[in-house]
This record gives sequence, structure tokens and C-alpha cells, in this order.
Amino acid sequence: MPNNPDANIATADVLTLLLHNQHGIAAALEELANWATRQGGPHVAENVVGSLQVLDTNAQAITNAINRLRQS
Repeated sequence: MPNNPDANIATADVLTLLLHNQHGIAAALEELANWATRQGGPHVAENVVGSLQVLDTNAQAITNAINRLRQS
């Protein structure tokens, strides 16, 4: 695939917006986990924490992709 700097910039910009959305979702899930813990729902909290771990892993992969695109 040919290297298209404009397409790389556009793709990196879109990925950045998706990453910001992902951070917002993670913050909301963290609040939900805290609420579930306070309400006595440890299993719900555990499930939410598992989801947060997936979001963190994916956020790192997205960040790496953004950096590669911006460097090309």
C-alpha cells in the first residue's frame, strides 16, 4: 500500500478521537465499578474491572498505531 501522508494524518486524527471516547467510556465504567462495590455487588465490579483492563490494553494499541501513523 502506498504511503499517503494526508491519509495517515486523517486516520491518526480519527483514531485519536476514538481513543478520547475510549477514555471517557473507561472513566464511566470505573464509576460504575465503584458504585457496584458500594452497593454490595462485587461480581458486577469484577466484571467492570475486567472490561477496564481490555480498554486499557486496546488503548495502548491504538496509541501505538497513532504514533506510527504520525511518524510516517
